[in-house]
Amino acid sequence: MTVTPPAGRSLVRLETAVMQERYSGGDNPTRQELRPYTGDVAQDLDPDYDPENDPTVRSIGVMGAAGGDLDPEVRSRCYELGKAVAQAGCVLITGACPGLPYDSARGARDAGGLSVGISPALSRSEHVKKYESPVDAYDTIIYTGSGLMGREVHNIHSSDIVIIAGGRSGTLGEFCIAYDEGKLIGILAQSGGMADQLQTIVPKLGKATGSQQIYEADPHRLVERCIDVYRAGHFRRPSTFVAEGSGEKA
Repeated sequence: MTVTPPAGRSLVRLETAVMQERYSGGDNPTRQELRPYTGDVAQDLDPDYDPENDPTVRSIGVMGAAGGDLDPEVRSRCYELGKAVAQAGCVLITGACPGLPYDSARGARDAGGLSVGISPALSRSEHVKKYESPVDAYDTIIYTGSGLMGREVHNIHSSDIVIIAGGRSGTLGEFCIAYDEGKLIGILAQSGGMADQLQTIVPKLGKATGSQQIYEADPHRLVERCIDVYRAGHFRRPSTFVAEGSGEKA
């Protein structure tokens, strides 16, 4: 459509009039003055930071059975496990699933800690309807859209320390990822499932990755021991398929 300006008005003046009708005085881009930011600008990267000299434990992941026959006593200890993570000042990472990880998430929230769920779903709706998973125990949920198996990788990569409680095939998969990548792994002893089979499985893996495993039945003591070992030196290990190391068991 061709716009013909009224007599005595140029096309430029017409465009200006249209702009003035479209924008308020403060919004009109032709009238706004530049307002450069004059505050302090943070550096993109701290030149003094060395990740190989940082023993801080920021996140602890709890991986375990999302279903099946769950012992109430084990569920109670997983709740205490979440509390212990929060009381240590660490962020709790779980797969945002039901079962033992959910018990840990509830414990962390009740203790005033930060609980992060990493979902296999691509949205809250899919998380609840397709995966039948809870949302109430988490401060935030990261929707990966990666499915159950893909989500496991995110769980492990997001955790400085990984703790295994009970578990079935999915938990075994998470353990294997953590083991291959040289992670420090705590195992809640006497919690059933895969957790109680790992002392038999690990010697058969035949692969030294630098991963260390700590077995402890008391959840608070388990978190304490894991943090001590991490701070004592395990933090120096990269978490990507390390070939050297003893794979020793604590």
